[in-house]
Amino acid sequence: MSKRPFTNRLNDLTPKEWLKFQKSWFVHNPPPRRKDVLRHPAKFPETLAQEFIEFFTKKDQVVFDPMAGTGSTLVAALRSGRHSYGIELNPAYIAIARQLLSEEKTSRNNPSITLTAEIIPGNALEISRLISTHQIPPINYVLTSPPYWDMLHAPGALTQKIRRESPQMDVVYSNDPNDLGNIHDYDEFIEKLSSIFIDLKPYLVEGAYLTIIVKNVKKRGKIYPLAWDLAKRLCAVYALKDEKIWAQDNQRLAPYGLGNAWVSNTFHHYCLQFRNEM
Repeated sequence: MSKRPFTNRLNDLTPKEWLKFQKSWFVHNPPPRRKDVLRHPAKFPETLAQEFIEFFTKKDQVVFDPMAGTGSTLVAALRSGRHSYGIELNPAYIAIARQLLSEEKTSRNNPSITLTAEIIPGNALEISRLISTHQIPPINYVLTSPPYWDMLHAPGALTQKIRRESPQMDVVYSNDPNDLGNIHDYDEFIEKLSSIFIDLKPYLVEGAYLTIIVKNVKKRGKIYPLAWDLAKRLCAVYALKDEKIWAQDNQRLAPYGLGNAWVSNTFHHYCLQFRNEM
């Protein structure tokens, strides 16, 4: 009896590449950031974004990031041969993203010059208006890493101390009151963040996946299950299919609570996988 031929309806990967991505955890220590993107306080790496994009889409499909920052998702989409759109609130990050995308599209031997990669200025809370106004085509995949609540306002982190001493680095995303990272009430933050993804639903193709990279956060000795609360809220609209744990094993340990109480060094993120099932 002949073996049935392999048909891949989701992506362009080989069975071996597919299987490798299916592991529920992975270690990814990104390469050093370019100096011109160090201004952004929480940029996630293009190398990581590219792996997700190449699993959840085929070439020439459309990738979307509603909180694009300096454009990691869009740069990764260009490198993967996908069209991409992103929304960003901060004009400084928009300028950086556009410069990076321009460089990527005109780099030597790069076929991405024919691909769309557009950063749209605006507030993600107005996502329906922005998508309609800019006539974004049906979206095949959403990849984003939203603010981890207002944790960039926390004073104690060593990285935040370093940033405060450098005028070239932002400590928070912006001073805009519309910025989700400036909402200090946890329940309000969860509700507004959830609303962005809920409002996205009409613009996604059937079967489209959403990957939201988030982290549970600690504040004044209490843990707030941001990843789990967001997942529970979005389960009313999308099918929660799984999670992948992004582990970072190159971070320095700090002696939190040493000799007194359990306080973990948290070096992992949740990559929540949702699917748009009609």
